[in-house]
Order: sequence, then structure tokens, then C-alpha cells
Amino acid sequence: MTFLVAVERDASGWRVDQDALTEAILGRWTDAAIRSKIGSEVRSLIWEFETRNGPGEAYLHAEGTCLYMDVWEDDAIWLAVLFRELTPDGLDLAFCDEGYTFDVRLQPGTTEAELADLVNRAS
Repeated sequence: MTFLVAVERDASGWRVDQDALTEAILGRWTDAAIRSKIGSEVRSLIWEFETRNGPGEAYLHAEGTCLYMDVWEDDAIWLAVLFRELTPDGLDLAFCDEGYTFDVRLQPGTTEAELADLVNRAS
């Protein structure tokens, strides 16, 4: 399933720290393959990894304010919380699935359990 975590509205020039994001992803999936899509209008970095549920992929939008995730829901929640931790508190984030079955606000300090609860209540 595809999920998305993105800054809502104007990010005022902010973009996620790609090195910090990569380091955290490699901390969870040590064998993740990393590809750069220099010149792509949509993708800047792509991480491919093997989860306990099968293969997964995440990619960062070229603007650095949006992360797409083709993974199981629990891994998407982990990635969304990670992205929130790397985002300034003043920026609003949304977390949703590709079909907009749910669309929740991801507040600073939200835990994985809290986000899972928000998703379950919104679905």
C-alpha cells in the first residue's frame, strides 16, 4: 500500500535533512539500497529495503517536503513519525494513504501508537 507524509502549505524553504533521514532508515533496515534520482522532477532519493512483511520502498519528493512510502502500515507509521521528528514544530504535516481512506494531522511529539490510533479512528 502507498502512504504519504507531507508538509501542508508553504514550507518556507525548509527541506528535510536527507542525511539524518537516511541514517535513521539504515538504522532500521541496515541492508537498504539507496538510489539518487538527480534531475528527477519528483524523486530525489529512493530507499529500497526488506521489511518483515516483504519488500518496501520510500522516496523523497525532490522538494524535500514529502515522503512517499510503499510499505505495510506499521512501517509507514514508523517512517511518518521519523519524518515528523525531522520537521520543525511550526510546520503542519499530514499523513494519508493513496486512496485518502484516512487523512490525519501529524503533530510534533506524536508516537507510533498515537498515530496508529489516529489512523484507526479515521479509517
